Amino acid sequence: MSRPRLINREEASAPLEREQLVRIHDLMVKTRVLEERLIQMYKQGHGYFWIGGPGEEAFNVPLGMLMKKGQGPDYDYLHAHYRQSGTMLALGEEPIGALRQMKNTATDPYSGGRNFAGHFSKKEWNIAPVSSPIEVQYVMAPGTAMAQKRHGGDGITIVTGGDAGTAEGDFASCLIWSSRPANPLPVLIIVTNNKWGISTSAEGQHGETRISDRGRAFNIRSKTINGNDPVESYRELREAMEYVRTERKPFLMEAMVSRLFGHSSASGANFVSNEQDCLKEFEAKLEKDGLLTRQQMDDLRNRYSEELAAAARQVRDEPQPAPETIWNHIYAEKK
Repeated sequence: MSRPRLINREEASAPLEREQLVRIHDLMVKTRVLEERLIQMYKQGHGYFWIGGPGEEAFNVPLGMLMKKGQGPDYDYLHAHYRQSGTMLALGEEPIGALRQMKNTATDPYSGGRNFAGHFSKKEWNIAPVSSPIEVQYVMAPGTAMAQKRHGGDGITIVTGGDAGTAEGDFASCLIWSSRPANPLPVLIIVTNNKWGISTSAEGQHGETRISDRGRAFNIRSKTINGNDPVESYRELREAMEYVRTERKPFLMEAMVSRLFGHSSASGANFVSNEQDCLKEFEAKLEKDGLLTRQQMDDLRNRYSEELAAAARQVRDEPQPAPETIWNHIYAEKK
């Protein structure tokens, strides 16, 4: 399989087409409405736990749009954390699956009603199961990347996590195993930095100026970007992914994002007014540039709100998993 041509700096900075911008906005709105519906389900007692990513849509949506979707080492692997709904929707997933996992119904496509909300997995798209212990995905990612390096082709491994989790040894292990001079690995290592670790502010925890600075010790190409800007996120992700695909070497990306509704339902899932809202700012730019009217954007949100409300009513009446299914969806299933 021939390798793709690495895009140059001029191509990377080229403006996005109107269709791309409208598509990004559509998916950002869809993701935000989904997260708001999940929070509402939790607060109404129709769900049991919420943890998601409202405020990260401007980064997570472009990530899903740029991934090479499929099964096996020729395609991209995603080792995600629990704020990845925008990436899943951008890949083509239906939002009702997230509602079903929130309600823990037997119809939950990811775990049959046996896991927390936001714990996505999809074998046919190389989406590894999200794990509740924080950041263990960082130490798993070099495994699939090593298989891809041996296999050949241009498939890459992508791993995402939060800023607080970089204090875990799993993150250091990922940097070490991805950057060994004898066998560098095609891994895009992503840290979405919302400046909080549950209720602990980053200011008192991080000695480095930027988390991306840690890549220097391992000679990993690294960059910090504004993850609240979907255009910048799309361009920077595209360039970083092409580098990893072509050079078969790791790249560390830190995306500065917002946390609009707190950490999870454990902290109340209430709106945080002093955070930057990527969707609100993107919509203001689209309206100013004449790409979409306020009426068009409002109509889109209303349509998705109605669709998600109908889906939530459907899920509310779906059955819970039967006791005998407790051994399904595990490593040694039915043995």
